[in-house]
Amino acid sequence: MTETSTSSKLIAEFIGTFFLALTICTAAVHGSAGDYAPFAIAATLMVMIYAVGHISGAHFNPAVTVAVWLRGACEKSDVVPYISVQALAGVLAAIVSQEILLAEPSVTAIDMDATNALAAEFLYTFALVYVILNVATSDATQGNGYYGAAISFVVLAGALTVGGISWGSFNPAVSGALLVSGAIELSDLWIHLVPQFLAGVLAVQAFNSSLQE
Repeated sequence: MTETSTSSKLIAEFIGTFFLALTICTAAVHGSAGDYAPFAIAATLMVMIYAVGHISGAHFNPAVTVAVWLRGACEKSDVVPYISVQALAGVLAAIVSQEILLAEPSVTAIDMDATNALAAEFLYTFALVYVILNVATSDATQGNGYYGAAISFVVLAGALTVGGISWGSFNPAVSGALLVSGAIELSDLWIHLVPQFLAGVLAVQAFNSSLQE
């Protein structure tokens, strides 16, 4: 089987992250989907995972990329390029959402308490990464057809549960899109990034401690 080229993997990561962030910015931040935004987000994530998972692994998330690398399921040489295109895709998605898709974009306001948001981002990023490691990197579940659904349902559950607390990002690239969209302030970005990366690392530790392969 021919090995997938780096450029193909980066294009796949860009496309998947772009459409995920575009849906979040348009449906949730700018409110085009109202209460249905979490379902639009989960649906977009699911179809993109199934579309390009065989190409790049469908990370679409820097915290996931770091975790999958620590797990040993991603080449070290892919980490920085993956994160770079994910971040770029998030920024461009935010710009497209507010400059092209929406005539008069407005930001849906939430009152983000630092402590609550830190906890929300940590807990659901941990859940997301832990599920990904189990359904998409474990030999015990290799070849399953449900991995995209499982991952997407974690995001759906998180968005419905804590979206009003922290925006339900669970993803540094999405947090970058939220910043560009004006949903969060630069001074508050750490409230997303720190727990997201920390949760990803700890999810790897939890996965490894329970690994039976």
